[in-house]
Amino acid sequence: MRGATFAWLSTSPAVPVRWDLGHAGWSMEHAPDAASASAALPGVLDWRAASRLRDWHELAGRNRIVAVGVDSPRERARLLDAGLGDALSSHVAFVELGVRLARLRHGESSLPRSLRAGPVTLDLFHRDGRLDGRWLGLHPREFGLLWRLAEARGMPITRRQLLRDVWRIEHPPETNSLAVHVSRLRAKLAVSACSWLVETHPQGGYRLAARPAAIPCEAQCA
Repeated sequence: MRGATFAWLSTSPAVPVRWDLGHAGWSMEHAPDAASASAALPGVLDWRAASRLRDWHELAGRNRIVAVGVDSPRERARLLDAGLGDALSSHVAFVELGVRLARLRHGESSLPRSLRAGPVTLDLFHRDGRLDGRWLGLHPREFGLLWRLAEARGMPITRRQLLRDVWRIEHPPETNSLAVHVSRLRAKLAVSACSWLVETHPQGGYRLAARPAAIPCEAQCA
């Protein structure tokens, strides 16, 4: 894959020889934490305990990332369920790894036409969501925000990650633009009694709720 670049997602800048895609013609950019991982690049996530990113969960839903060094079938299933593109054992060689990563890389132009966010169907062509048979009338960033949360499948996404992936900015703005868009999105969902769908995570950021909290959504939206 001459000319292609991948992100090496690891606290260690050194790629083990068996996973070194440089032998297959790739260039490498080291990302020592999830915050520095470019969303524009396919990535290889180092799952070895000694060099695993502490904030790896911020990569949830990034389906052009392959985790390597995942020897437990249960862990591989966990990572796939979190939305990563693939999860491979320690024994995978760079030849196979390169082919798998290239397939994910080329898949970037074939995003799904639609995505489910709880009871909402997100339509990429219309860049809007449908709920109870009607369009929500989402602002482009409201749509991008809900789509990114849907990709993460219930995993929390930090404010910094959302600003980078949806707003395309690396540093938090001086305004509270994210909070404002979340509030407007919840208001549009509230029309169908589903403002509970976008949940504020206790440790910061947001995630999709699987179901309403103790209070029925009708009561929340009254």
